[in-house]
Amino acid sequence: MRNSVGGGMKSHESLFNDIISLENLFLAWEEFKKGKTKKVDVLDFEFKLEDNLFELHQELKNKTYKHSHYTSFNVCDPKLRRIHKACVRDRVLQHAVFRKLYPLFDGSFIFDSYSCRIGKGTHRASKRLENFSRKLSKNNKRNFLALKCDVRKFFDSVDKNILKKLIGKRIKDKDTSWLIYEIIDSFEKEKGKGLPLGNVTSQLFANIYLNEFDQFIKHKLKANYYLRYCDDFLILSDDKEYLFSCLEKISVFLKENLKLLLHPDKVSIIKYSQGIDFVGYVVLPHYKTLRTKTKKRIVKKVSKNKEDLKNNIISKEYFDVSLNSYLGVLKHCDGYKIERILKL
Repeated sequence: MRNSVGGGMKSHESLFNDIISLENLFLAWEEFKKGKTKKVDVLDFEFKLEDNLFELHQELKNKTYKHSHYTSFNVCDPKLRRIHKACVRDRVLQHAVFRKLYPLFDGSFIFDSYSCRIGKGTHRASKRLENFSRKLSKNNKRNFLALKCDVRKFFDSVDKNILKKLIGKRIKDKDTSWLIYEIIDSFEKEKGKGLPLGNVTSQLFANIYLNEFDQFIKHKLKANYYLRYCDDFLILSDDKEYLFSCLEKISVFLKENLKLLLHPDKVSIIKYSQGIDFVGYVVLPHYKTLRTKTKKRIVKKVSKNKEDLKNNIISKEYFDVSLNSYLGVLKHCDGYKIERILKL
């Protein structure tokens, strides 16, 4: 997550003008293009950059802007996901919107929401879980339990009317609302539902949507040890009955207030001594490791890269960058054994 998001708290009258300003559009372009400078569609857009951004600015100013269609494709990261990608100018606009909306909403989110937030992320989430675990276990002297849940098909299930009402609590002016709704309504999984996984704004909208749930967990269920990363969440406690009670109330709240369901195969109550699997790591007493599937995937990927390097399919530079990225992941856990395997 980049820390270059601009703009502090603005009056509602100036927010729309701030979003569509040429300065913000050019800054959004600079953020958007990072890591994409060799892609054909990005190069095409950049070839007439000023014309493209001036035209986008004018359409937004006149409110004639229309979001275009999406291109869809599958990715494995590691599970299969359907990504919907907008055209370059729409994605630049989404960055422009994100830059100005993020500061308005982020301060209202709870501390222990870690997905797509500046200064958060998977490593911070796993460290926080370690910290919670030490506290509850009295420095690993006793066991405790973790309620682990996953919302079923979250992005596909987001109710647009509910999302718009939640955004409307903070965004009051009609011009900004028009633009936000244009983005929200640009995609639909089924009637009135769905956010595209490929939009940077979808990550912010997801946090706005699930902030209602976070507030319920903290203030109604009084959960002191709660963490959420996107649609995965944990509640830690040494009271099994409390966790069962939480589970029942959570199911009702999600269904009645957000029209969401828990994934029936991804609800479990785990003992700390068995290892708590969260954000790609497994936290146990005295140490933290990568989940087994992740270890196997990394070894398989590096082995393939070694073979491709040997056959001159990939460059030494590409291989080194890829290997170092995996070694970087291992620095955040007890991964010396797999590190030795990768370096062989």
